[in-house]
Amino acid sequence: MASKSLPILMYHQITPAPDRVFRKYAITPSEFDAQMTWVAAQGFVPIHLDDAFGPTRRPLPAKPIVITFDDGFQDCFDYAVPVLTAHGFTATFYVVAGLTGRRSEWLPAEKGVEYDLMGWDSIRALADAGFECGGHSMTHPRLARLSPDDQERELGDSRRMIEDQIGRPVRHVAYPFGSFDASVRDAAGHCGYLTGCTVAPGVATTSDDPLALARIPVCGTDAPLAFTAHLRPIPAWRLAGHRALDTCRSLLARR
Repeated sequence: MASKSLPILMYHQITPAPDRVFRKYAITPSEFDAQMTWVAAQGFVPIHLDDAFGPTRRPLPAKPIVITFDDGFQDCFDYAVPVLTAHGFTATFYVVAGLTGRRSEWLPAEKGVEYDLMGWDSIRALADAGFECGGHSMTHPRLARLSPDDQERELGDSRRMIEDQIGRPVRHVAYPFGSFDASVRDAAGHCGYLTGCTVAPGVATTSDDPLALARIPVCGTDAPLAFTAHLRPIPAWRLAGHRALDTCRSLLARR
């Protein structure tokens, strides 16, 4: 099957009142709605990662796109979900399983801020509404700094806990902080994940290593036109370049 461009948007927080120190990761609801309106106008069709890489994979639309949210902030449930629903869009939400219903305990040391995280009722509501739920570890560590056993514990326990709570398979993970190397990739595969999203910037394709997918970061500090620039059509020669680069990365990671 020919390789197909698959842009994966990476969001973190959708909030009407972004904190200055977290503004890079925060999009206001009006900004988010404007972006989703543009996505719809350009003919993009949001899909699940399962559609491209999972056991339920199917022929993709002409312009597929994946919308992802890291961390599981309650703000995303409150402000992103209504916008997505209004547009008839789906998305993937990566949640920190060991901290659900609590606060983002990894952020005070990083940014000096802390936010409410979705509880299991909200996460189950997402799954029941047809959104895809994925793992984001148990406690949001830098996985590449952990031992292989601790990597598998963070990734495997997270997957099992989310599956137990939502009653559905969990096949997809996003690596916290983008902390990722060959050992983390192998741990994700051993734990049963089919895809792993990194924070490496770029447009993924369906022929990329599914456990090392690039994403397009959507930043609150970007100029408005930056969002549209990320989603310009990807010519065939660039897709071929993506495939060659992915092959080189895989070989280097396993040396």
